[in-house]
Amino acid sequence: MTSPDGDLDDKARVTIRCQDNSSVGMTFCDRFSFDQDSVHYTVEARAPGLTARVTEVVAWIWDNDLTTFLEELAADYRGWEGERTWHTMDRDLAVSAVCRSGGYIGLTWTIRPWRSAAGDWNTSVTTWLEAGEQMSSFAADIRHFLAWERAAHPSVDDLPPGR
Repeated sequence: MTSPDGDLDDKARVTIRCQDNSSVGMTFCDRFSFDQDSVHYTVEARAPGLTARVTEVVAWIWDNDLTTFLEELAADYRGWEGERTWHTMDRDLAVSAVCRSGGYIGLTWTIRPWRSAAGDWNTSVTTWLEAGEQMSSFAADIRHFLAWERAAHPSVDDLPPGR
């Protein structure tokens, strides 16, 4: 299940929860931009005993974006063979998708801090959604989140400390 938690402002967030276990999920939040070429955001992975967060994941306008990947999965709701994958240019966010009988899509989300970050860790969680309406709804929520209008972006001077 997915939920767009907020309006088009700096408090907007999208959460995807696993249909099999609602305590497993991913949240996309804290978006901002330095220019019209990109949107930066934070991803948080949750599962029993796990909370992990990676900040400043970047969606570039010229990149094969997450939205396109998710929309293609939604369009193939009847299923496919094997695994499909996508990742950001910096590989701080990656997702692989598989189909399960009965019309479900498993999305395994892997997050890791930038290569220069101390600790060199990564973690993954898997969320399961219905291949039809739930997948389409999630893709639309992510499109809305990443297509944040430039006019709504805070300037760099307005960012919270530490950004």
